[in-house]
Amino acid sequence: MNIKYLDIALEEANKAYNEGEIPIGAVIVKNNEIIAQQHNLKEKYNCSTRHAELLAIEQASSVLNDWRLNDCEMYITMEPCIMCSGALIQSRIKRVYYLVDNQKFGGVGSTKEILDKDQNNHHVEIIKIDDKNRENQMSEILKKFFSDKR
Repeated sequence: MNIKYLDIALEEANKAYNEGEIPIGAVIVKNNEIIAQQHNLKEKYNCSTRHAELLAIEQASSVLNDWRLNDCEMYITMEPCIMCSGALIQSRIKRVYYLVDNQKFGGVGSTKEILDKDQNNHHVEIIKIDDKNRENQMSEILKKFFSDKR
């Protein structure tokens, strides 16, 4: 794990916040090189599938000219939802690092365990990052975003 990639994902989350989007950022790395970095864009495109993870998968696939992201790692500011968890399996992401739990829609442990199934044709390694400072930073931006919206 390289914390600098998580910091870039946090920068993407801040971009999302500044654009009025749910503040979530994602970075995909292959061979210690960033090949994709994205943030949520649901509001911009009026599309429920424009999650940071899906956008990053699309960008990485375009960069590699392959839908298989076998040797790639993803850094996400929040636990992926159920939809994004399915996309992680389909894209063959090797490993996912995430910062905060998603208590409402989490797909890797908080509400469902989509990735921890023996019947899946691909196993994605999931690692929750234990960094209280960054976790608190992300939790605060999420609280502020939802407080501003209500």
